[in-house]
Amino acid sequence: MTNFGDIISAIGDLGPFQKWLVLMLSLANFLTAFPMFGQVFMVLDVPHHCKTSWIYAISPNLTEEQLLNLTIPRNTQGSYEECLMYTPVNWDIDSVVEYGLNVTKKCQEGWVYSSEQTPTLVTQFDLVCDRKELNDISQSIYMLGLLLGAVVFGSLSDRIGRRPIILLSMLVMGTFGVGAAFVPNFYVYVILRCLVGAAVSGIFIVQSVLLSLGTEWVGVPYRSHPVIVTQCCFSIGIMVLAGLAYGVRNWRLLQIAGSAPVFCLFFYIWVLPESARWLMTKEKIKEAKNLLQKAASVNRRTIPPELLDQLMLEKKVKSGNILDLFLKKRLRKVTLVMAYAWFVNSLVYYGLSLNVGSFGLDIYLTQLVFGAVEIPARFGCIFLLQWFGRKKCQGCFLLLGGATCLIITCIPKDLPVVVTTLAVIGKFAIAASFSISYVYSAELFPTIIRQTGVGLCSMSSRVGGIISPLIGLLHKYHPAIPMVIFGSTPVTAGILCFLLPETRGKELQDHTEEAKESQRKMWNMGRSQGVLAAGIKRLPS
Repeated sequence: MTNFGDIISAIGDLGPFQKWLVLMLSLANFLTAFPMFGQVFMVLDVPHHCKTSWIYAISPNLTEEQLLNLTIPRNTQGSYEECLMYTPVNWDIDSVVEYGLNVTKKCQEGWVYSSEQTPTLVTQFDLVCDRKELNDISQSIYMLGLLLGAVVFGSLSDRIGRRPIILLSMLVMGTFGVGAAFVPNFYVYVILRCLVGAAVSGIFIVQSVLLSLGTEWVGVPYRSHPVIVTQCCFSIGIMVLAGLAYGVRNWRLLQIAGSAPVFCLFFYIWVLPESARWLMTKEKIKEAKNLLQKAASVNRRTIPPELLDQLMLEKKVKSGNILDLFLKKRLRKVTLVMAYAWFVNSLVYYGLSLNVGSFGLDIYLTQLVFGAVEIPARFGCIFLLQWFGRKKCQGCFLLLGGATCLIITCIPKDLPVVVTTLAVIGKFAIAASFSISYVYSAELFPTIIRQTGVGLCSMSSRVGGIISPLIGLLHKYHPAIPMVIFGSTPVTAGILCFLLPETRGKELQDHTEEAKESQRKMWNMGRSQGVLAAGIKRLPS
């Protein structure tokens, strides 16, 4: 009987075939940066004021300056209020000019924007004043789409295969992404964004299965390389998004420009391979062998016929259930701490990324730097994990990310360079912490329950992503509240991580502690019985 890993070694752990596969998945990952953060550039603040056309009924020849002076109150800084207007009256224009208006109310007829303003989501659907919160809510619903996509596409990928799911996800992402540029109202836009989020999650699911969790095409010695490459391509996509958004200011054109390129990848229908391991699990032995031979041919390797003929998939070990994560003392601590760490990583990562325009410097430059800083953060983890271990790196990066966010709350707004620099450091730390979490979690959970444990942590991360945009709504109560939350949660998570065991240089666990103890008792019992039997044989008859 031949182990599937032996076949992967025979065709090459990371040959041209696997590199081509990594490249194709990296291109798809590169394109997911736009649906993730593109909306940030469509909802930039624009000057506006209440529409007060009622006064034209009594004086149609007013200039714009006269209209504003008569119908819009001023704030304490001397500029016109954006969300208040004077209550309309039935006076003649002379009385309005002589006595003025004093009673104010919220805008009733909508808002007026500069005629020179390029169309954005804000101006198109009036996402200002009381409706401004819809932006954060829509981002949260997009994150909900990521959660739903993980549940739906994760299950489908095991049933119908990896290849159909990634093709379907790209089709949904492109179709509904382009469709969002033609929506009649904001609520339809939000629904389409949720569906795009589900599709993006489908792409992420297939990538993690093919390249990381399942090692279904890449050999174990190179397991981390494809993961880092695809993550860095996502970071490059963030950088490219800054340039795209700078050059295309019209939100509809930007939506099309960011979504349509995925259709260029539909040649994947003919070149993207299925997972040979998945074909084996579905008893499609002939197809799996043909695919493995093709991969070996591309890698200029040959699989010995006897090795291929004896190919059988490893026997599945019965997995533990989710209750094991909480009923067993050691696993309960690992589960709670790592689930919280994943939650915090997602909360702060998206909290900083979605607020890229609030740090005081040019939003396009800040976005470029935010993407660039992730690349050394992810690549650096490869070496830092070997030098300092998992626990120290995970805890220290969380503490660093949290500390920088807390320091930001103490910096005056008139120092945008300092604020942005601290935000970049925080983004660097959280991006590194996110990458470490994938490795550390997989090593902490025993094999029989690893998929369940990592899956629970991933779900916790999605919940953090859903909550993250909503944290911004607390800004109206005090500007520092969101950043205090983004700072305090990583600090507590970092401290808790030091309670976990170190896994550097240690063998992965196959069973839970209780299972090991049970096996040990059975072994000791068998040994005792063997000694007893030997003793009986020695007794004189």
